[in-house]
Order: sequence, then structure tokens, then C-alpha cells
Amino acid sequence: MRTKIQTDVKSNSDVNPFQIFMLILSLHVVVSSLLQLTFTFSSSVTEILTSVDNTICLFFFTDFVIRFYQADNKLQFMKWGWIDLLSSIPMVEQLQFIRIIRIARVLRSIQHIRSSKILFKMIFEHRFKATFSLVSAISFILVTFGAIGILLLEQDQIGSNINNGIDALWWSFVTITTVGYGDHYPVTTGGRIIAALLMTAGVGLFGTFTGFISSWFVDGGDQATKQQALTDSALHSEITELKQDIADLKLLITQQSHTLKSK
Repeated sequence: MRTKIQTDVKSNSDVNPFQIFMLILSLHVVVSSLLQLTFTFSSSVTEILTSVDNTICLFFFTDFVIRFYQADNKLQFMKWGWIDLLSSIPMVEQLQFIRIIRIARVLRSIQHIRSSKILFKMIFEHRFKATFSLVSAISFILVTFGAIGILLLEQDQIGSNINNGIDALWWSFVTITTVGYGDHYPVTTGGRIIAALLMTAGVGLFGTFTGFISSWFVDGGDQATKQQALTDSALHSEITELKQDIADLKLLITQQSHTLKSK
């Protein structure tokens, strides 16, 4: 019985909403790496991709440190953990082969959630965390491609004030968050279309952020209490079944003892 409980707990911990976020980031990095290996981009676009890559590496390294610290068997963890460690190294010219390691990371992430039944069960049981992870990943991707799109349309245009990768990333971020400082803005029709799309997406995405954060403060404690109650109830049921098994075993031993004495 106890082995079954521990197995279920381990199974649930193997797949969690944060892995959705990490999987999407891993796919984003692999696609970005393949594009950079296949095509030749301008220095400004490369600057955007490199900045985003460095930010993602911080997530990868943080993820590695946390899971390494929590691992009971550090040596066993490093059997696959070395992939996570190497994949957290930022992209530099001398370490292009690391991109192959990142593909292995994606394949490993897919292996963790290879069963759609497990994935949907996890999403249903952790709707808040799963949705929050998904929205975060989508926002990250929109900021990246919004910055690239606005740079390609605005760079070197008359009256443009978005002429390098950092400016484009900053504009994309403040636009999707609907802050809009006004220090950078599009002057072309195409750029304004991208701005409209980012602002529309930002209203929905960050509205979702706000709603879930509010829900977490309001219902977070209740949900934790309910989860603890369910765990206690399951444990109580397991103990009751174990007591019944012991009682049946004692009865069987008594019957066998009477049978032997009668002989």
C-alpha cells in the first residue's frame, strides 16, 4: 500500500505545470538555433535572439539548480542532469555544438509527458499553474517575435526610433504589457499592425495573469486545505484497508491453528 502511495506521488512530481513552460522554452531555443544555423540574419536580429537566449538560459540554470538541490541521489540525477547543465550555457560562437544538447533536452521533456492522459490529468488537477505556465510561455514568444517583426519593418525607415535589437525588445515588452511609455513607437503601417496585435494579445494575456493571481490570493489557502484533506482521506482509507487485511490474516491463522489441533 505504502509503495503504491509513494509511486503515485513520484508519478505526479515527474510531470508538473512548470515543465510545460520549460518545454515551450526549449522548443523556442531549438527553433531559434536552427534558424541561426540555416539563415544569415542581420546583427540587430541576432542581438534580439541572443538576448532572449541568455534570458532563457537563466531559467534553465535556475531549474537545474533547484532540481539538483532537491534530488535525493545527486549522482543518479546527473545521469540526465548534465544535459540540463550544458543547455543552460548561453549561445556563443565557440559553443555552437551545445545546440545539439538542447535538442536532447526537448526530447527528454517530451518523454516526461509522452502520455496525453498524464498531461491532461495534470492540467485538470493543476489548472491554475498549467494555465499560468502556458500564458507565460506564449507571452515570452510574442515578445520575441514582436521585437523581430517591428525591427524588420522599422529599421532604417524615415523618422523611425526603433533601429536596434535592444530598442525593439524594449518596445515589444512595454507594448504587450500595455504600459506604452512612448519613448519608442512604430511609424510604418506594418509596425502599427504589429503593435495593435501585441496590445490586443497583451490585454488578454495579462488580464489572465491578473485574474489568476487574484484567484490564488482568494482561493489559494482553501485549495491547499482541500488538497491536504484529500491526502489525509486517502491515507485514512489505506490504513483502514491495511487493518482489515491484518484482521483477515489473523482470522485465517486462527482457523488454520484450529484445523491442525483437530487433526
